[in-house]
Amino acid sequence: MLGAATVAIAQSTDTQAPDAAGPGNRPLDLPENPQLFGTTMPSVVKATAIVNGEIITQSDIDQRLALLAIAQSGRIPTDQMEALRQQVLRNLIDETLQIQAAAADKIVVSDKDIDKTVERVAGQNSQTPEQLADYLQSHGSSIKSIRRQIQGEIAWTRLQQKRIESTISVGDDEVKAVLDKLNAAKGTEEYRVGEIYLSAPGGDVAKATATANQILEQLKNGASFAGYARQYSEASTAAVGGDLGWVRPAQLPAPIAAAVQQMRPGQVSNPIAVPGGVSIVAVQDERKVLAPDPRNAVLSLKQVTVNFPKGTSRAQAEPVVAKFASAAQNIGGCGGTDKIASEFNGEVVSSDDVKLRDLPPALQEIMLPMQVGQATRPFGSLEEGVRILVICGRDEVDPSAPSFDQVYAQLNEERVNLRSRRYLRDLRRDAIIEFR
Repeated sequence: MLGAATVAIAQSTDTQAPDAAGPGNRPLDLPENPQLFGTTMPSVVKATAIVNGEIITQSDIDQRLALLAIAQSGRIPTDQMEALRQQVLRNLIDETLQIQAAAADKIVVSDKDIDKTVERVAGQNSQTPEQLADYLQSHGSSIKSIRRQIQGEIAWTRLQQKRIESTISVGDDEVKAVLDKLNAAKGTEEYRVGEIYLSAPGGDVAKATATANQILEQLKNGASFAGYARQYSEASTAAVGGDLGWVRPAQLPAPIAAAVQQMRPGQVSNPIAVPGGVSIVAVQDERKVLAPDPRNAVLSLKQVTVNFPKGTSRAQAEPVVAKFASAAQNIGGCGGTDKIASEFNGEVVSSDDVKLRDLPPALQEIMLPMQVGQATRPFGSLEEGVRILVICGRDEVDPSAPSFDQVYAQLNEERVNLRSRRYLRDLRRDAIIEFR
């Protein structure tokens, strides 16, 4: 709208004849060396790309880049800034094409739809939507940018459901074949895998690999894999942080399968050449097919947190933490949590149906041998609180083959993912895109 308004103003100015009659019509008396006041007009009016008539501005790019910076604690190396900026522009172009395609198919993403997701995102960060908006603005982004990203994700998901999922067919015999293979593979390894896929337009694999290497460098420095997957991956799994779920090597493309089998949980691969581009994969976890695994246990927990006043030094806190640790060793089960919390002016939080596997790896190792009623040793930080976890209940899970419906859903998702990539490729091919 702003771009259209700017054009309209320019047109109305140009239509006035220079010799039009009127008392105010006289030559302008302009200084040769004018002194400028105020600040430069913001880049929001500068078009960087026009996608089928819709403008993507430099501000759009800057604000989306700021979202990425927030995800990695505000640090993006200067030497990688331009490459990341170009990738953000490509993502915004794809996002615009996806929203336009959904609109052309009469798919409407309402403000209420977006509001719900904004509320959930804010809640995950212990903020209200208003606080989230202020936080984003203070870090160079805006609530408008994240709302646009949410709109794109919802629109693309609904378009896939309407145009792609409705055309996918998975036969009962295919599902049965997978289940037979699964039972035959009992005891073999499977992996929880994340993927960042970058296409190589025109077969330029070198360029895609260079971008992947820049992303990999950030991941090695602690950047969020899921955050980068959401921003940069061109696979349909981008919306869920690149998560492929639990897969066996036989279900993956051969180059990715070979890499995954050499990796351990927590590791990230080098760029891997795959058909149409390159992928970076992360192994998040591993397990044996249909084999017992104590990390599948479901826990009931109580957490006791002791908070320290701002400015408390480590030397001041250590005696309290030592006393807290000693009390935890003799807590007497979950029934003793209120007493210890009262003694240390702490707070108690209960949580049921917690999968041991979903806890941080360090806590998994600590809690694997623990029995019901035992507490961990204290962990955390002076800034966010020192805490213990007490096991109130532990249910072991008997491994079994996935259901027919679960296998059906996985096969369906794999085919939707493939069709989605092709569909987006066709949208790019047919689009009219101008760069400014």
